[in-house]
Amino acid sequence: MSLGQRVSSDHQLTRLLQIGVVLEEVVESRAAHHLDSLPPSEREEIDAEIRELLEEAATESADHRDRLEALIDDLDAETVGYEEINALVDAQYGPPEDTDGVLYDQLANEETAYKFYDDLIEAIEASEAEYAIDRDRLLETLYDIREEEKQGVEDVTEIMEHRA
Repeated sequence: MSLGQRVSSDHQLTRLLQIGVVLEEVVESRAAHHLDSLPPSEREEIDAEIRELLEEAATESADHRDRLEALIDDLDAETVGYEEINALVDAQYGPPEDTDGVLYDQLANEETAYKFYDDLIEAIEASEAEYAIDRDRLLETLYDIREEEKQGVEDVTEIMEHRA
């Protein structure tokens, strides 16, 4: 996803932060459901390293969602509830077929989130707009989240390389 423009208003910023919340909810939901959705024979083959990766991804996404929601609250807006997104994710995405599918899916989720935050930061930095929230706090929060997503990409990639 490329924003390709500047974030020029509180309304636009709110909408983009809300997209970030939804993205985090999708990542959290998918990570939490991966183990449960695998066939029993595949589930048993998942080792502690992958279990830990998925648990950390779900926890991290929940934390990111909370941090984004705090920014949105400061803009006097609301977000979509986790349970609503979770139900949509369950209806939209089928379970992965195997362990490799879990890892590839997690990698795609981490890469998508990293790219989203990278583009969002770039669009905010390109704008001279004044927002109803502190610009430094906004960017610091987004930098931190982006860095954590980058680390997530690296963690999944490392596991995949060990298994190759």
